Amino acid sequence: MSKILVIDDEKAIRNTLKEVLEYEKHEVDLAEDGPSGIELFSNNTYDIVLCDIKMQKMDGIEVLQKIMEISTVTPVVMISGHGNIDTAVEAIKKGAFDFLEKPLDLNRLLITIRNSIDKSTLINQTQVLKNKVSKMYEIVGESEAILKVKEMIDRVAPTEAKVLITGANGTGKELVAHQIHEKSSRAKAPFVEVNCAAIPSELIESELFGHEKGSFTSAIKQRIGKFEQANGGTIFLDEIGDMSLSAQAKVLRALQENRITRVGSDKDIQVNVRVVTATNKNIKKEIENNTFREDLYHRLSVILIHVPTLNEREEDIPLLAEHFNSVICKEYGMNKKIIRKDAIKELQKIEWTGNIREFRNVLERLIILCKDEITGADVVAYARPVSGGNI
Repeated sequence: MSKILVIDDEKAIRNTLKEVLEYEKHEVDLAEDGPSGIELFSNNTYDIVLCDIKMQKMDGIEVLQKIMEISTVTPVVMISGHGNIDTAVEAIKKGAFDFLEKPLDLNRLLITIRNSIDKSTLINQTQVLKNKVSKMYEIVGESEAILKVKEMIDRVAPTEAKVLITGANGTGKELVAHQIHEKSSRAKAPFVEVNCAAIPSELIESELFGHEKGSFTSAIKQRIGKFEQANGGTIFLDEIGDMSLSAQAKVLRALQENRITRVGSDKDIQVNVRVVTATNKNIKKEIENNTFREDLYHRLSVILIHVPTLNEREEDIPLLAEHFNSVICKEYGMNKKIIRKDAIKELQKIEWTGNIREFRNVLERLIILCKDEITGADVVAYARPVSGGNI
């Protein structure tokens, strides 16, 4: 059942639509003119609006514009007894979901309502997923070190500057990359992540730039590379320090010319991507060892953001503990655990060599193994288990 608002200055039309739609198990509100329809829309939530175009107090197109100012998500179907192509085109341009002519074909009306509700549901589901993804990549912490990182993200994200993120394994470099993308003008475009360390050196060029069918033994069909997939958006090259020199040369060309070439092709493909990279290596040492191109480093490091280790921001441990407590308990369908102050103190004593990644794993272990409360003794017992020990 959906909630529908009907705006029409003809009483007979309003009542007929109400009767038909309520028979189809929808809930219907009626408005006799544009101003009263806008007032109802402002004070209620509707799944769809049916609005006449020719009305005395306020034209339907004007009503549509007012509704769009309040919500761009709710589908609006325009209805007119004086329909023509120009009016229909104008209505669609202004944001209408569809345009129907009087006398109404009830079958088409019901199909239009069903389609508009399906679209609305899809939009809502997409927004929920986006919110989940955004929450997944939230940077938790209020320490001076992490606030500097957040400030850098806010300043850099709206620009097109290339960013090199440095930091030890597990510090959350990928969170910084996601935040840069989410806060940029490219947020609605693709975010494509490539772990350069996980791809064999002989396949990295194919992964990044794609290949043509038959270009090498296992190339049984054409492949679109990550740069093309990220066109218009952001490509995140994680562990860039592990990339082969030959691939580095091609990445440099892509950055200089905004063009790439698939393996096995001589055709250039124009790409428009923002490049964000990350590494846990000391790139300057890699340059000295001739394993990383200095010219590529200077291209990538327009902005440098260093992510601190967890040991450098131990004052964030209480916030991180509560954050992962909520996230993990929700994943397991459990009630949140009480984390006692002595447990926090014990967590702050630990040397976190694996940083946030290790910290999350330890919290998950404590949540699974402890009862309603997590104590300091629990942290001592379970945080660093040894073979044949407490577990």
